[in-house]
Formats: sequence, C-alpha cells, structure tokens
Amino acid sequence: MLNDSKSRFLLALLSIETILQETTIYSRRQKLREMKNGLDLGGAYGATLGRIKAQGGEKARLGMAVLMWISHSRRPLQMHELCHAIAIQIGSNDLDGDGIPTISTILSCCQGLVTMGKGGSTARLIHFTLQEHLCTHPDLFDRAHATMAETCLTYLNFQHIRDLSVSPPPDQRRTPFLEYSSLHWGAHMRMELSDRAKTFALQLLDQFDSHISAKSLWESINGGLPSHLDPGDEPFSALHCVSYFGIAEVADVLIKMNRWDVNQKDGAGMTPLIWAAMHGHEEVVRLLLRNVNIQRDKKDRIFGRTALSWAAGNGYEVVVRLFLDPQYGSPARIRPPWGRAERVVYMVFGGIYSNAMRCRLWVQDKLERGIK
Repeated sequence: MLNDSKSRFLLALLSIETILQETTIYSRRQKLREMKNGLDLGGAYGATLGRIKAQGGEKARLGMAVLMWISHSRRPLQMHELCHAIAIQIGSNDLDGDGIPTISTILSCCQGLVTMGKGGSTARLIHFTLQEHLCTHPDLFDRAHATMAETCLTYLNFQHIRDLSVSPPPDQRRTPFLEYSSLHWGAHMRMELSDRAKTFALQLLDQFDSHISAKSLWESINGGLPSHLDPGDEPFSALHCVSYFGIAEVADVLIKMNRWDVNQKDGAGMTPLIWAAMHGHEEVVRLLLRNVNIQRDKKDRIFGRTALSWAAGNGYEVVVRLFLDPQYGSPARIRPPWGRAERVVYMVFGGIYSNAMRCRLWVQDKLERGIK
C-alpha cells in the first residue's frame, strides 16, 4: 500500500482533474469546496473511471478488468498474476503469450488508480476508499465473480496446465496464475454461478484426481495439518473439492453420476460431508444426507470428529438442524464423540441457546467439562 503522503498526492491529482472538468469558475469553486470538505471523493473516482472508459477499445477493457480483479480478488494479486489473468480469453484453448500486457501498460490504462506495493510486485489500488467505491458500485463490472470463476477455470483447463506433472512442482514463473486459479475458482463460483462456469468446472473435475490444481488446493487447505499427511491412496477427489467450496449445483451432478464414493476419505480422513459441514455449506450437506449410501458418523483421522461435531463446533445452526432432522436419518444414530453431545445439541436448539456463536462456545464448554 502507498504511504499516506503519496496517497494524498495522487488523490489530489485526481481531484484537480475532476475540478477542471467543470466549465465555469462558479462550478469549479463549488467542486473545490466539496473536495475540501471531503464530500465528493467519490466524484473524483467517478470522473477518473469515466476517463478510463473514454480511452476506448482495448485500453478501456484492460483498465476496467484490472480494477475488477484487484477489488474482487480473494487475496492481493502479484503483478505477473494480474497480467496473465486479464490476458485469458474465456473459453479459449490456450494462452497466447503475445497477448499478455506489460505492467507499464496496465498502470497506464488505469489512469493512476492502480500502483505497485512495496517491492514492486503487488498490485494495489491507490487508497482504501477506492476499494469501497468500487464495491459499492456493482454496476461498474458485469458479473465480476462469475467472470473471475470462468477465467480461472479456463486457465486450469488449458492443455499445457493439464499436462503439468505434480512432481516435481512446476516453475511458478511460467505459470504465475496457477496458484490463484487453483485455490479460488470455487469461491468465486459459489458467490456468482454461471452456466458457463458450471460447464468449465465439470470439465476440470472430470480429471481432477490427477490435475495439478488438486494438489495445490489440498496443500493450501491442509497447511496446518501434520506434514506427513499426503493424499496418496486417499486422494482429495472432485467431490471433496466441490463440498469444500460449497457449490451445490455441481455437487448434485457429481453425486448423481455415482462415480465418486460419497464416503471416501482424503489424506486427512475427511469425507465430503465433513468438508461441507465444517464450512457451513447447507445445500451440499442436504444433498449428501439425502444419499442412501451416506455414512454420516464417519470421523476424520486427525481430530476424530464427525461432520456434526464440526458443524456445531463452528456454530452452523442450520447445518446442525439438518443432522437432527428425522427425514435425513434418526438422530439416535449419532455416535461418539458426539453421541453424548446429542442432549446438548437438542437443548441448544430447543430454545435455551439459539445464537450460533453462543451455541459453539456453550457446547464446547459442556464437552470439556463432560456430560453424563
């Protein structure tokens, strides 16, 4: 992020340009007074965004695409990641290296709204108020998260990405967008689903078990687990993946295909149901509980906890209610370590403690003390 003095300088430049857009001395004085009182910073941003669009053609597209990615990304993007992301043509078969813009081109197209962070590697907006402005004006971008999901999936479906070997790991300098697309396509897709993204996702998941992105995602979400764990003969499967992300529409297709075992454990002993319950993905949990083959009381390998244990421990009230709903199986089937917690859960959701957070804390306290 820019230091405060540089941020103020750039904001001042934007403000001056906005003031000069006015046509009379009176209107310029009015605009200056508004700027001085801090009432029209949004006007300065709006005027600059107008100039970006007025560039026309590829410059306008690049400028708005960069702002979309920076303001809606799941984490700060490195400049080389960003260059590759905006060069991807959604639905294409490969990335044309000649179509990747330079960093200087990106900065020029954004009219001063984007800069590089310390070290010159991270793409940044000039001020946190610009982030607020972009996020409160969703009309600036056409279905941002759906577009980002489609872009990530297009990249992962490129043949040269599919051909990458898991070991040794690929050179990140040649595939700078691999890590981001592998870890975050599902989050973007869950926030905004499109038919095209669903098609691309099913294409990826068809070969997911051997895809480089499966290993990347596994290593990321299990970063805090013991280092000796490895998918090995218990892979992090396509069904694990969509259950972790919570994409119900895709999970429904995979379950109906009967190609993946709904009770399969991954390298950490997690089943798809555990991943979905752990993260509060209600619709995916519902789909899995409806499956006649589901074994709802399986425990993970590391903590010895069931899906119900994870849901209640993380305060997901609706998910816990699904486990207690008779239409998804008898609650009496709940076994240790949450067999003894059945009474607690009933008491919590019987009206004594209805707030999800208080539920989590109270249940954990009771378990630590022991319930007979």
